Amino acid sequence: MARVQASDSLIPRQVFEVPPAEPNNSTADSGSQGSGVKLKKQIGLLDGVAIIVGVIVGSGIFVSPKGVLKFSGSIGQSLIVWVLSGVLSMVGALCYAELGTMIPKSGGDYAYIGTAFGPLPAFLYLWVALLILVPTGNAITALTFAIYLLKPFWPSCDAPIEAVQLLAAAMICVLTLINCYNVKWVTRVTDIFTGTKVVALLVIVGAGVWWLFDGNTEHWDNPFSGGLQDPGYIALAFYSGLFSYSGWNYLNFVTEELKDPYRNLPKAICISMPVVTVIYMITNIAYFSVLSPDEILSSDAVAVTFGDKMLGYMSWIMPFAVACSTFGSLNGAIFASSRLFFVGARNGHLPAAISLINVNCLTPVPSLIFLGVLTLLLLFIEDVYVLINYVSYVEALFTLISVSGLLWMRYKQPKTERPIKVNLALPIIYLIVCLFLVIFSCTQTPYVVGIGTIIILSGIPVYYLTIHKPVKWLADTSQAINLWCSKFFICMPNQEKFD
Repeated sequence: MARVQASDSLIPRQVFEVPPAEPNNSTADSGSQGSGVKLKKQIGLLDGVAIIVGVIVGSGIFVSPKGVLKFSGSIGQSLIVWVLSGVLSMVGALCYAELGTMIPKSGGDYAYIGTAFGPLPAFLYLWVALLILVPTGNAITALTFAIYLLKPFWPSCDAPIEAVQLLAAAMICVLTLINCYNVKWVTRVTDIFTGTKVVALLVIVGAGVWWLFDGNTEHWDNPFSGGLQDPGYIALAFYSGLFSYSGWNYLNFVTEELKDPYRNLPKAICISMPVVTVIYMITNIAYFSVLSPDEILSSDAVAVTFGDKMLGYMSWIMPFAVACSTFGSLNGAIFASSRLFFVGARNGHLPAAISLINVNCLTPVPSLIFLGVLTLLLLFIEDVYVLINYVSYVEALFTLISVSGLLWMRYKQPKTERPIKVNLALPIIYLIVCLFLVIFSCTQTPYVVGIGTIIILSGIPVYYLTIHKPVKWLADTSQAINLWCSKFFICMPNQEKFD
């Protein structure tokens, strides 16, 4: 086994070490452009589209139809929520295209909030992403994978929770290993399973169209009957819809590994978001055509219930295809979100060990393993819909802050180069809608909002104890962990030297 010799560069002098320079991620070799261990630009336009579509079209479309219908109250209102959720996500993605090309750094919201408002708000985003956003979203996807894959073995009842958790844990471990080993493997898996999930959704759409053409239109006789008009319920319906679109900003997490980001980032967004919105719309039309609202609300696996009713002895195809879909989605999510923690550690907001790069695979192995462990811990939470509300509230709040940063930088830095500059109305519209969601969700789920807010605010003392005025024993612990990780995982800090 190769040895990594301990040196001063591997032992931080403070709790969180900031590496000496930013990476250009363009190559793994030394040469005229620089030397050292760094990430590589390996993601092209099609890979970028596959990552966005692959991450978005995961568990959400197979879980959230129930949540959207529950808080909308009617089929017609549900479809409006689905369409508007896609439009809102597209508006947000365009705003992030401006942010991503103006601030071409990996880390997404973390980089944008830090540039606009400073280190403390950026750390709070990193803190809440660490505890809620990323591992919770990944845990939901992994549990959905296990539930759907095991459904054929327990067709008339729920699979044992222990079996679901064990299979979900095995999936997380396998995908973490793939992400640690090779980035090209990650993109291949994403490309393959993105195709699989689109095929699965097309099967649902095809069956729904056949059902409608056969004259079964009774569910559309009065589509707006029973709609709920309370703003709080509308906000919660949007939370479930937006959860299905979550992941549209994940490509911004890996900007530094994207080839020609000024061109490929906005193109990937503009291609993928309309595709996802159309797929979601026609998939839900198929669901509502075949299944009654009561059948959808009583099902924890809507796509499986749909398959049982429409596909007969071939119904096993649906849970298998859904499992493949969630497998690919989680693969892309692990790849993108691990870079968030890597960048946070590189900037001194997390232990320096998380910013280490394996010298052989050129991947952030400690960050990937750290994320995998956090996700495994969250598998023991059983209520998926409570998790969705936690994720959606916090995500809406911080995307609101990120888009506010765009407006703030338009005002404070009007001469900054912006390869893409969206119409000013778009961030304003997005800001207003996010404010509506955040404010009115408080009326229906004050407990969820309160706990989410407490978790966010708990990051303030952590920031001052570990970064602003670090405690000595934490510094010593960080030094020991950093040295151990560098030896055990054969890693080096992110390095770059210019001539």
